[in-house]
Amino acid sequence: MVFLRVASTAVVLLALLASYPTAAPEFSDWSTPVNLGPIVNSTFADQSPAVSKNGLSLYFQSDRPGFGNSDLWVSRRDRVDEPWGPPENLGTMVNSSAFESRPSLSRNEHWLFFSSNRAGGLAPGLDIWASYREHVHDDFDWQPPVNLGSGVNAAGSSEIEASYVENDGAPQLFFVSNRLGGFGAFDVYVSDLLADGTWAPATWVPDLSSAGPDQSVSVRFDGLEAFIIRGTPPFPAGFDLWVSTRDTVSHSWSQPVTLGQLVNSNRGDESAHIASDRRTLYFESSRPGGVGGADLWATTRTRK
Repeated sequence: MVFLRVASTAVVLLALLASYPTAAPEFSDWSTPVNLGPIVNSTFADQSPAVSKNGLSLYFQSDRPGFGNSDLWVSRRDRVDEPWGPPENLGTMVNSSAFESRPSLSRNEHWLFFSSNRAGGLAPGLDIWASYREHVHDDFDWQPPVNLGSGVNAAGSSEIEASYVENDGAPQLFFVSNRLGGFGAFDVYVSDLLADGTWAPATWVPDLSSAGPDQSVSVRFDGLEAFIIRGTPPFPAGFDLWVSTRDTVSHSWSQPVTLGQLVNSNRGDESAHIASDRRTLYFESSRPGGVGGADLWATTRTRK
């Protein structure tokens, strides 16, 4: 399946890539997480946040009443210092009667990646799909999604939590999968976008994987920091946020370390997303102080 059918092929994308930093900036510790509040969160499970580059659109999945078992929603605001507005369903162009989950955006905001078990995929698991929009400020301009094909998706397994990175080499898609060949139940994989617009066969990333289930990965836009959800029994309380860094995209990833007790709780913390500002980390948690079973939270840090 050709991915860049709208933008004329990956050659155009590669030519437009900017030069990114080759060293990670220094940051403070993460702050105490804050619940995004009852306008965004509901008594249903609100999960898997992803924020646009300008910080004005918040995408997430929810099993609140919609079109399927789980739909993708968007909450918007006019300025980054304003509260999020009431969530709106992305509609039937993106959502189906099946299960849509784990949204993420490309940095240029033209592409929306998500996981679904809709018809047309490699059943019975979840596949990664992508939808294109021409107008990046229109959250309802999405075109019919395309399956990313066998380079990314594998028969008999589930692929979730896509994280698209445009670094100083070929664009890459990081994700987690429970296919055979890794350490544990779910591991981190990466696929390169080829010049013809197709995805290369995914390869395992052992540096970001563990013997336990690695439920999600969010790689910063410059490819130098990765946030992983890693679990130890009992579940789901055993899921915590971990982080790994590297000096350049050609270096190996560091040994992942936990974000600590200030960020993690004993109630299950999952599906982290690092914002483009590099200072805000969104995630889902069922910790006390929320509205429903799973809510969206955010923690921040400052640059030294």
